[in-house]
Amino acid sequence: MSFEETPAERRDVTVRRAPKYVPFLVVGALLGVAAAAVVAYGVPGDTTFDPGGVFGFFLVMFAAAGAILGAGLALVLDRRSVKRQQRAVVEAVPDSEPDTDPQG
Repeated sequence: MSFEETPAERRDVTVRRAPKYVPFLVVGALLGVAAAAVVAYGVPGDTTFDPGGVFGFFLVMFAAAGAILGAGLALVLDRRSVKRQQRAVVEAVPDSEPDTDPQG
């Protein structure tokens, strides 16, 4: 089994750790839901308002605010990752044996 010797291809790449935005949005919204529950059920308020209605009202506002704050935090972390990026050189190495997998 011999294969042709081909020169390896070299590329310069940029390596950085960027955050995923969706988990930050979800965690922010969940913290907003928890804050809405604390405000609606934990803080004594006017007895003329139903606690469920108060929770629904604050749920929309606090979940949206939490998601926005989570997105802002992800953007700040993304900006920091751009400053800490590193350069690297990668080299493609040819296979020493041909691929015999019929499905791939």
